[in-house]
Amino acid sequence: MKMNKPKMASEKGVPSTSKVHILLAQLERMTGDSMVTDPEASRQITSKLLHLIQTQEKTGREVMSKGTSGMEVILSSLESTRDSQTTLNILCILSELLTLGKGRRVGAFVSKGGTGVLLRILISASREGQPSEELMLQLHSLLAKVGLKDRKLGVKARLSGAVNVTVNLIKKNLQNIKLLLPCLQVLRVYSVNMVNAISLGKSGAIELMFKILAPYSKKNTSLIKVTVDALAALLKSKTNARRAVEAGYVSTLLSVYMDWHRHDTWHRHTVIRKGLLCCLRNITNIRLGRRAFTNADGMRILYNSSSECLTVRTLDPLVNTSSLIMRKCFPKNRLPLPTIKSAFHHQLTHVLPSGPVAQLYSQPPGVDDVVDDSDDNEDMDADTENDTENEEDEKDEKDPRSLNEDIEKDINKLHPQKSPGRPFEELKVYERFFVELTEDFQGHNIDCSTTASTTSSSSSARPSRPVIVPTAQALSPNHVTTQNSQVLCPPHKGRDPPSPPSTATAPLPPPALQLDTFRFNKELSKKEEMQQELLHALECVSVKAEAFLNADKHKGSSISTRKPSQSPLLLEGIAIRCMAGGGGSDCGSEGTEDEGAVLEVPDTAQLLPLHDLDLYVEMVKGTHSVPQYTEVAYPDYFGHVAPTFREPLLERVYGVQRSKIFQDIERLIHPNDILDKLLYDLDVPSCPVIESDGESLKFNSQFESGNLRKAIQVRKYEYDLVLNSDINSNHHHQWFYFEVSGMRVGTMYRFNIINCEKSNSQFNYGMQVLMYSVQEAISGRPRWVRTGTDICYYKNHFARSSIATGGQKGKSYYTMSFSTSFSHKDDVCYFTYHYPYTYSSLKMHLFKLEAMRTPEIYLRQDVLCETLGGNSCPLLTITAMPESNSSDHICQFRNRPLIFLSARVHPGETNASWVMKGTLEFLMGASSQAASLREAYIFKIVPMLNPDGVVNGNDRCSLSGEDLNRQWQNPDAELHPTIYHTKSLLQYLAHMQRAPLVFCDYHGHSRKKNVFMYGCSVKETIWQTNISAASTELQEDLGYRALPKILSQIAPAFSMGSCSFVVERSKESTARVVVWREIGVQRSYTMESTVCGCDQGKYKGFQIGTRELEEMGAQFCVALLRLKRMTGVHNHQHLLDLESDLIGTQPKVVSSCSTTYVMDEDEPSFLEAVDYSAESNDEDGEADSEAGASSRDVSGTPDSCAAVRLSDSESSKEAWKTGRVANQ
Repeated sequence: MKMNKPKMASEKGVPSTSKVHILLAQLERMTGDSMVTDPEASRQITSKLLHLIQTQEKTGREVMSKGTSGMEVILSSLESTRDSQTTLNILCILSELLTLGKGRRVGAFVSKGGTGVLLRILISASREGQPSEELMLQLHSLLAKVGLKDRKLGVKARLSGAVNVTVNLIKKNLQNIKLLLPCLQVLRVYSVNMVNAISLGKSGAIELMFKILAPYSKKNTSLIKVTVDALAALLKSKTNARRAVEAGYVSTLLSVYMDWHRHDTWHRHTVIRKGLLCCLRNITNIRLGRRAFTNADGMRILYNSSSECLTVRTLDPLVNTSSLIMRKCFPKNRLPLPTIKSAFHHQLTHVLPSGPVAQLYSQPPGVDDVVDDSDDNEDMDADTENDTENEEDEKDEKDPRSLNEDIEKDINKLHPQKSPGRPFEELKVYERFFVELTEDFQGHNIDCSTTASTTSSSSSARPSRPVIVPTAQALSPNHVTTQNSQVLCPPHKGRDPPSPPSTATAPLPPPALQLDTFRFNKELSKKEEMQQELLHALECVSVKAEAFLNADKHKGSSISTRKPSQSPLLLEGIAIRCMAGGGGSDCGSEGTEDEGAVLEVPDTAQLLPLHDLDLYVEMVKGTHSVPQYTEVAYPDYFGHVAPTFREPLLERVYGVQRSKIFQDIERLIHPNDILDKLLYDLDVPSCPVIESDGESLKFNSQFESGNLRKAIQVRKYEYDLVLNSDINSNHHHQWFYFEVSGMRVGTMYRFNIINCEKSNSQFNYGMQVLMYSVQEAISGRPRWVRTGTDICYYKNHFARSSIATGGQKGKSYYTMSFSTSFSHKDDVCYFTYHYPYTYSSLKMHLFKLEAMRTPEIYLRQDVLCETLGGNSCPLLTITAMPESNSSDHICQFRNRPLIFLSARVHPGETNASWVMKGTLEFLMGASSQAASLREAYIFKIVPMLNPDGVVNGNDRCSLSGEDLNRQWQNPDAELHPTIYHTKSLLQYLAHMQRAPLVFCDYHGHSRKKNVFMYGCSVKETIWQTNISAASTELQEDLGYRALPKILSQIAPAFSMGSCSFVVERSKESTARVVVWREIGVQRSYTMESTVCGCDQGKYKGFQIGTRELEEMGAQFCVALLRLKRMTGVHNHQHLLDLESDLIGTQPKVVSSCSTTYVMDEDEPSFLEAVDYSAESNDEDGEADSEAGASSRDVSGTPDSCAAVRLSDSESSKEAWKTGRVANQ
């Protein structure tokens, strides 16, 4: 603060800077006894110095410039003087100096011990009988400025006794606003230290704050603001919060807040209102505070006040903080379930002695596993709050080199060590799966058209059961055939026809398949009016049934095709992919008068050459599910034709999450408005579909891959949905697939899936749910489309049991909410998380692919094993037939490198199956690239590692209740048969010195965009740690980067920047790491495909579809071909050696930050400033700051020969960081 001192006359001809130096030199000479003996001289010098600093800004810069001792001289003089006026002069000098400089000067002041000097003067002055008010004012003003930079000020003040001095000063000067203001500012700084805050609470500081706190007034608003801020800092202590609650201050705070809310009509004092809310927020961090807040009617008060602020964008900080408080105080509700265990049960013959499944089986009967007795967030310290969506982020930013403590640091474990694990005698039984390695083809006339395709006997001898086929009175020509009609199969020399569609091995379809006895999996045509309406709308697409055409009609293909004489519908805007057997057709309605009005489903033989309605039904009959499903979902029956247009990422509407949260809070404020009407419940197995009055939607999920456990109508057009846990588990809720009917056209419905578990989702970043309309399918558009508005994913008020969270209490579920309307009356629609791909679809596609086989293709389908649920796990072998049966050609055939592919170990990652479908179709295709690829490699493919999980609608586990991708280290032959036998295949190959060149496990990723790979590298893992390693220990072939680099150049959806080659401890039992470490496969990968969309490349800004996923599968094949062409040799070892030369030497580290570890939650916070979870502490209501992280890459461009040139140069790339959650 400036003092009114007489102006000093300037000396003519002397630069001002010289004056400053002269004055500082004089002051320095007076330091010591002279300061005491000659106070008048010190007053004059300091007065002149103050005048110069006040009048000339450059004077201050001169004093604070580097290399000068001006600050030291001033501080030394301040500590030496005993004259009050000199002390005031120096304090004013410091105040002037520290006011400017944007904190740099304050930092210099603190570094030179200025804080200690001020505190010592404060203590010394307080010992006087009547300390100078001006002195105390200046001291506290300076301490308030210094406190912003000196984090240890609170500790220094407590140890020196300055805290009590300030409190006593406030008590004695409650009416002295001039002195009170800086004292409160310093008190706020003191309170940042938790020990100080508790001590101040005991000293009566909270009571003092409430004495100063006043209702709305236009006067002294600065004082009120500082008081509120100081009170909020004090209340961060649980002890102080409890003291405030016991004193009844919660209702006082609510009353004061409402007074300011009502009178601050021009919103000029929102900072004070926000401060009062922060006080309430800190109090409600303890259970006692939440109870007091609720008893004081705080929910209604804040709800009403916030509702009035929603229309004013500048009041968002108030709305957000109010929302946070209400969400914390919202009573934790019980999930509306009798148990969190799955509604279905599969009894295991034995259970491993430890693990979650063992805990599940050892749980005593009668235990309530849905909710705990403890309160959520019980007595949570405010300093545990953060406004990020993943608490790991802030830790990561502090120490970039230790991004993940989970990274493997044991070099011995990092180096691959081939470990057969089982004696070769035990592995010999797997020789039958590798007959191509010993086949001599001497009994085959390879040049003729004889096929070499073989299929092991599968589970075809099982008795079939009646299947309810969806029709909606709309049948394909295939269904109008007589019961004696058969699906024509191509002849296969040397084996029996495949059993699924054959009448010789499978019973004929039941009479229910006839037109007049068809049943629906949903009562779509329950009313006569609907039947008439459908007949009228689609009478133009009725046609006669046609017999099957001869499959051998098309040269070079043995595919079975069916083509009606007249197309049942006009395909508008649908691009039909031409394959063998496909053909054009006309549109007409001839024959409808003769045959009667028979509605037609899409002619899938025209739209989807690999989809066959009759064949699918036959495959369903051989599929075994725990609930014993007898219904077929329309989308799986009709098939899906990818739309020709791309679907953009949904732009997030500002305020959507906040709006949803407020609607949830309304349930507590206005409970009488909630219907709470149960409509669907799998926990009532005898009748899960509850009959309604026709005013509500109808739900169903009793079909293959379906998942919906319960549906509750909460408002007229709003429904809460509960997902089913994985069988033999009590969690894993993400995958959903259910049917809805009984809708009204044009009405906006809201659906809330209320028991999601993951802390974040791509639904917050542009992803939409998928919907399939039966009416659209009948009209010629059988396809899944992205739909939904007002989509958001947020923490809700349903408590998670510690039984399902590994012992952690206070956890909550998350809600995925979306709204949509329907375009057709009496439609049947399906909603799903991602494009479904059922086990029956796989069997159908494999059969159709086998029918596509040409004489040049070697294709064999074996049954690897049978699953716990009685379903077979197929194993495919695909390569090219040898050119002849000469010894040279047979030798070349046998010595082809092996490629081992697998997919769908996690049932909810359906995108993995669509990528695999693209791979299989490419391998079986007639292109020259496919032929070259088959000639280069032998492919071993397990297209579905977890059939049981897929069939039963699980998200992550098999029927054993375990994540199969965490069982590769020591799989159990009985509990994990598919993993056990797949690993045994690889162990057999390792014993035979024929380890695969490439192993890749296809997965889906729920929190990242694009397609990318996880691989294994010793070097890149070591880079992420601070351990030292010898150069010899870091020697490794860099060929592991070649395949992902090629993919980044040719596949639009692939992102090299998202790839990671780090080995983590938590992933040591995954397929990728085990195959790398134990089998010795250098190129062992997990390929992750997004469920959302892309943020780079050709598909940037668009959601991913089946067309892009299948393209990715095909591009993977092209990349393998380029990998082979890159070296120009077929030899496995040469391929590795030459690629190392091409890639170059060890990559350079371009950043001190981690660059290869892939962040699972890679998104920036959305712009809407809404607290993501109830523990948020977003004080300013602003979006989270964006944290940058570099990502390592290897540059390379395709040359003119279509080869790939790889180098060791690396570039950094900005990547969003929001968390790290394992999803492999």
